[in-house]
Amino acid sequence: MCSIEIGSSSTGDFEAMDVVSRVAPLSVGPYERKTMTFFQQSIWDGKTYLGGWSNLGGTTPIVSPVTGKRIGSYATGTADDIAKATDLAVRAQRTWATTSPEVRSAILRRAAVIIDENVGILAQWLSDEAGSANGKAAFEAGLVAAEFHLASATAMVPYGQVLRTGRPRLSLSRRLPVGVVGIISPFNFPSILSARSIAPALALGNAVVIKPDPRTTLTGGLFFAAVLEEAGLPEGLFSVVPGGADVGSALVDEPRVPVISFTGSTPAGRAIGARGGELLKRVHLELGGNNALVVLADADIEAAASAGAWGSFLHQGQICMTTGRHIVHESLYDRYIELLTEKALHLPVGPPSSGAPLGPIIDTGQRDKVHEIVTASVAAGARLTAGGTYDGLFYQPTVLADVTVDHRAFTDEIFGPVAPVTSFATIDDLVHLVNSSDFGLSLALLTGNAFKAFEIADRMPSGILHINDQTIDDEAQAPFGGVGASGTGSRFGGHDANIEAFTETQWVTIQGQIADYPF
Repeated sequence: MCSIEIGSSSTGDFEAMDVVSRVAPLSVGPYERKTMTFFQQSIWDGKTYLGGWSNLGGTTPIVSPVTGKRIGSYATGTADDIAKATDLAVRAQRTWATTSPEVRSAILRRAAVIIDENVGILAQWLSDEAGSANGKAAFEAGLVAAEFHLASATAMVPYGQVLRTGRPRLSLSRRLPVGVVGIISPFNFPSILSARSIAPALALGNAVVIKPDPRTTLTGGLFFAAVLEEAGLPEGLFSVVPGGADVGSALVDEPRVPVISFTGSTPAGRAIGARGGELLKRVHLELGGNNALVVLADADIEAAASAGAWGSFLHQGQICMTTGRHIVHESLYDRYIELLTEKALHLPVGPPSSGAPLGPIIDTGQRDKVHEIVTASVAAGARLTAGGTYDGLFYQPTVLADVTVDHRAFTDEIFGPVAPVTSFATIDDLVHLVNSSDFGLSLALLTGNAFKAFEIADRMPSGILHINDQTIDDEAQAPFGGVGASGTGSRFGGHDANIEAFTETQWVTIQGQIADYPF
């Protein structure tokens, strides 16, 4: 993924911001609120959350990509632990589904307040565990609280329709919880990309079993266990089963988990989607992106370069909505390259504690993939104007000019701080360049004529369209998803999309007497 617009588009304004307001604690109704010193490491270190804080057969160290040092550990799960978590979920969900929406809403509202009150703790762990720069970490933490606030309202919205019928009866449709929702979440924005499924799924009467990315199990899973326990969520409704692909496969295969919510790479999404089809499961896939930022001939070139730098370099380019292709009109191309290169050369890279706007790549495997794409593209004819080097996991912001459709920097999702730039001459050329990618997540058009750009965009399919903004943005109330290789459509965000994602539709008819039939 996937998130995020943090504020000013000026590349000099990357400082952390105060993104949350303080809200008075709320009552959670009949469920007793548990008291604890919030998220002390002694509570979760070496453990996971299955019906409470639990030890399993082994542990995995948490290693910071910032320092390379061990900062904790978590209990490593297995397929058997998926079965155990599902046992707990199935039993607890039966009662939760019949719990009043007022109570469900109050618990989620309380969870949102707890996140608000502890946003600094979450932001710090996002920096330590995920390598998030201060501004990104603070904003992600604020987005997480917003998801829970929205979900508390989702619990209370109308959940059906009265239907017209040609017979003397009441005909209606209603939405019922699916039961247990399985979530597999990624490393890049681990908290928000977990929260956007956890919160609405619980609000709508489901239980949740989550397998976070092994590199961000703390911020993608265990932090939520602490929040929901403190908020008074009944035992068994939320479990975290850490592990690798084998644990994720067990969650997908578990017959009592009818819905899987996956955010991650397109190859993994294809495999999960194929397996879900065999098992007749609903699988929500939010996958990769190779998003185009288009600079039309009438655009403000300085503003466009600023937006382009933000879109490609934010969080080291590790976002599904990252600007992966800069497609610039030939009349502005040389100046755009000059401005974007200048911004890349002056963006500091370093530990979040230093205040640098860009932090580390998540691990050596991802760093090497980024560098391989850069070097292969240069070897094929792309022109390196900035970056292309690294120190440990800290990869310098990189600009590649003269990129063509044959270069890997144009075709691949890089997931690093790399800005490939290509020129176009006509609108038909532009449409061909944008549509030459199988991905279809986010599209941005920068222009002096917004309505003309809106017309042009109809020729370039995407799940998200931003006119006069860059490709990265996310709001809890907005539907989010991609088309093509980017996923299965808008499955998250806002009441309607979330209800569609995490409930089943039931048709109901009611009449006063048994109907008469001729036999």
